[in-house]
This record gives sequence, C-alpha cells and structure tokens, in this order.
Amino acid sequence: MKRLFSLALPVILAAAPPSAQAQGYRERTPAGETVYFVLPDRFENADPKNDRGGLKGDRLVTGFDPAAKGFYHGGDLKGLVKRLDYIQGLGATALWVGPIFKNKPVQGPKGQESAGYHGYWITDFTRVDPHFGTNADFKALVDAAHARGMKVYMDIIANHTADVIQYREATTEGYPYRSRADYPYSRRGGLAGAAINPGFAGDGDSTKANFAKLTDPSFAYTPYVPRGEEHAKVPDWLNNPIHYHNRGNSTFTGESSRFGDFVGLDDLFTESPVVRDGMIAIYAKWIEDFGVDGFRIDTARHVDPGFWRAFIPAMQDVARKRGIPNFHIFGEVAHESPDNGYIAQYTRRDGYPAVLDFAFQGAVRAVLGQGKGTKVLAEMFDGDVLYEGGEKAALAMPTFLGNHDMGRFSTLVRADRPGIADKELLDRVALGHVMLMTLRGSPVIYYGDEQGFVGDGNDQDAREDMFASKVASYNDNHLLGSTRTTAQESFAPDHPLYKLIGELGRLRAAHPALVSGRQETRSYSETPGLFAVSRFDPVSGAEYLVAFNTSDQPIHVATTIGTAATGLESLFGQCPAHVAAPGSVVLELPAFGSVVCRAHSDPSPDKPGT
Repeated sequence: MKRLFSLALPVILAAAPPSAQAQGYRERTPAGETVYFVLPDRFENADPKNDRGGLKGDRLVTGFDPAAKGFYHGGDLKGLVKRLDYIQGLGATALWVGPIFKNKPVQGPKGQESAGYHGYWITDFTRVDPHFGTNADFKALVDAAHARGMKVYMDIIANHTADVIQYREATTEGYPYRSRADYPYSRRGGLAGAAINPGFAGDGDSTKANFAKLTDPSFAYTPYVPRGEEHAKVPDWLNNPIHYHNRGNSTFTGESSRFGDFVGLDDLFTESPVVRDGMIAIYAKWIEDFGVDGFRIDTARHVDPGFWRAFIPAMQDVARKRGIPNFHIFGEVAHESPDNGYIAQYTRRDGYPAVLDFAFQGAVRAVLGQGKGTKVLAEMFDGDVLYEGGEKAALAMPTFLGNHDMGRFSTLVRADRPGIADKELLDRVALGHVMLMTLRGSPVIYYGDEQGFVGDGNDQDAREDMFASKVASYNDNHLLGSTRTTAQESFAPDHPLYKLIGELGRLRAAHPALVSGRQETRSYSETPGLFAVSRFDPVSGAEYLVAFNTSDQPIHVATTIGTAATGLESLFGQCPAHVAAPGSVVLELPAFGSVVCRAHSDPSPDKPGT
C-alpha cells in the first residue's frame, strides 16, 4: 500500500475463506482482536415476526415503536448473522454484542416510559429476549462467527436487574440514597428504628455464616415486590429483596456509587455469597452452552471488589474447561479522562484482566477535538505501567473513540469545535480511526461510525439504526462522507470510513507488530502536530514507525527512530525512503496525515555514497 493516505481508498472486501480463517481462533490472545460493537436492536431486522417480542398490545406493552428512539426498532440476532460479511469486511475479528437477555419491555414513570431495547434491564438471565430471537438463534450466531474465525463477546451485567422492587416509603424527592451510617443494617428505617438482623457483621464479611444473619431488608427503605411480579425474574432467587441493597438511588459518588440503585434499577447485594454464587452459575452456563469467547462487564465500578475477585477466576476456569484458553474479560469503568490511573486500579484491586480504555478515548479526544498538544498521548501511554501486568497487559486493553453511552466520536469532536466544517470533521474522525487501529490496544469499532454517523448527543441519540430508520431525529442528521441519510439502510461498503477501517484492518492482519507488538513513544509536542511511536514485531523485533499529524497544517519535522534503521518502506501513507541520520528521520505529513513505515537496515543501492 505504497501511496499517500486518502479517504478515497479503493475498497477491498476479499477475505480468506471461512475454513481458513477459522483455524486457530481459540489460540489468539485478546491483544490480537479487532472488535465490532453492536446493539442488536439497531443493526438489522431479519425477522419482523419477533419485533414485538411475542407480546400483544401497544408500545407500552410490547416496547416496539420503530419511530421512537427509546423503544425497540426490530433488529435481531438473525440480522447479525445476515451481516457477518459486512462486519468482517472491516477487518473485525471479534463481535461484541450488546446484552441479549430478556428484559422488562417497558419501564419508567408515566409519560416518561422507554423500552429495554438496549438490553440492560434484565428480568431473565437465562434466555434471549424474544425481541431478538431465541437461545437457538444466539447459538447460530456464535457458530456462524466461529466458522469465520471470529470471536463473540457477550455484554453482561452483575450490578443490577430491571426495576421491579419498589419501596413503601413515598417521598417528594423520589428515593434518595440512604447511607449505611444513617441507616445501618442493625435498625429498621434508621437509627431510631427497631433492632433487626442481630449479629450481622455488615457487608465487609461475605461469609455464608454472616449473611445467614441478614434476614430483614428494611434497614433503609421497606422493599416489596408488586403483586403479579413475584416471579418476574429468573432464576427465582432474584425475586427476594434480601439479595438487594435497597438504599435508594445512587448519586454516583461516594458509597452510593456502590450501594445505590442505578437510576432506579434494583441494585444487587453483590457482597452476599448467595448473589456471588448465583451470578457465577448464571454466566458459567452461557460459556458452557454457547462457547462464547469473552465478557464485557457493564457498570464494573459499581460492584464491590470482592465480587470480582470471586467471579472473574470462576469464569476463566469454566472457560478453560470448555476449551477456551484465551477467554477475554474486560470491565466498563466509566471515567472520561486521559489519566489511566483511575481505571488501572480495577486491574489491581478488583482483578480485572482488562478494562475499557477510557484513558485512550480521552487522550485522542483531547488532541483531535480539544486542541491539546500530543504530549497528552505520550503521558497517557506512560501510564500503562500502572496496569496489573504493565505495558504488556495494556496491549489487550479495548481502545475506543466513542460508544452508546457517551456518544459517537464525531459528535464529541463537533461539540468540542462548534461550527466545524464537514470536511475537517471527517479528517479528524478519520485520523482518530487511524490512531485506533495502529496504536497499542485491541480496537473497538462502534457500529455506524464506519458509515459516518453523527448523532445529536449521547445515550439514545447515539444509537441510530443501520437498517432504514423511522426515527425523525436520526434521519435529519447529516452523515460524514456521504449524501445518504439513516432513512436508507447504512451498509455501504464504498463509504470512505468503511474503506479506511477495512484497509487498516488488513494492515493489522498482515503485520503482527501493529497487533501485539511492544510500543515505544518516539516524538510528541506541547502543541498540535507530530505524535510518533515505534511498534516492534513480537517475533523478529522488526521496527515499524507510526506517525500522525494532529494539526490542520502540513508539517516537516524530524522524529527519532532506532539507530539500526537505514530506510523505510511505506505501508500506509508516504514514508521517506531513507533516514536523515542514524536514529533520525524527517517526515512530511499533510494536515491530519499519518504514516505507517516499516524500517529496514539493508544498504540501499540508490542512497548517496553506497
């Protein structure tokens, strides 16, 4: 690919036959994956018969309203199988599927209802939501992906369930959080209440003997299950309020972050051995029955470390026994900052093998959206030593640019730079994807980004349909790099971002240095401009120079390189043929340009003096 980087790249959809690709996918380590993240409801509707989840009635019963952004739209698991060619054409080697479990179809106060299309309001942890299909459909998806050599990661939740449990105390403020100091486990409804739970030593002792003494859950509020919903959750142990914290709504700070209800959702008492054993049994079954390759774990920072110290090794053990030696577990520790110290603590204290790399996201946004100097990237990568396992472990951190919660990268950059022209926004978003696909980490592509989606904001506004949408607020958005709208299906293989990501995916597949190679920062600056790193082939040690220009002006600048390098081969963008001196090479990069160069030390016959 010896040519100048351009968004008008020819599309190359050729892929190895599934039989060849399938060889050895179990042996690939997490650092080797390029991940495509999708919400099934918003991707492809291959079976309209399941749109209402087998329910009858209006949208407040079925949850189905394809014209409302907060309701089910009809996408399903069969749709994912149908579009595996499209996904694999991006170079994706793993599919991260949003939660597929049976959800409470609709919840929320009157007039503010929305549906569980996103999958995070689980009532039945043992079956697929009928809106998406059946357990057999999920098995078919996993098998189809594996036949192509693609892994499948499930999105799971252990922090909470759907909002079923209610509190008898009514307040004008709703249900504000009630702390353990003001409402201890030993008194009913506060310090002045009657004595309850004699001998219970608190949530710090997770032994069965201790939790056997916790018999009354009315220490803060008086929880109850509404009539008709006594067995709404599966497995049945989930219906007992004793297995929940019942302290009111989290403020997402202090102790409430761990013990409070997540926007009203029933917060599981994860310190309890019953809850721990129950969750282990639930998710072990999905590994055993379906052979999935990993879990992305939602709301990881809202669960006590002791739970993860029990849960994660149990899942890894089940996976090994199932013949899945490289089972990947990564937690969502939401923290929108380039500082990776906060998220790294979860790899040390909680035992997470990996966490979603919010620091990477924050650093790329800082340099491409907020005009920060490229030293932000250098400092973030310096922080890789903080992870358990250090820089080697950081190779498996799932990196990303935007997601279904914070919003799309294009949306964030547009918010950072009001009035930005479409051409410049496209250039900045394209450069972000080059960084995503060539810097250390396991890149995660958020569905629709490759089609130039630019949402109106976060959450529901960042969850557009890939099939022809009926949502007015989606369809009036101007897509990057295209004259199309989301009113048409968005599976165009000729979209410039799809082609760019696909080329980068093939580059990763051809060069292990870009996948699992050690990374060394070479050059950075206090202002927008050059950022350069070297990646090293994990077997041969061969050096690859990867460089970016984050400024809106062309640059002519020198960067360091290994002293053994005498020349460079262009793999992406236009690299200089020779070094300027041992240990230095001069780069010419256009505005928002980038290069990937393979260094060599062979004498070049056309080099002066040879």
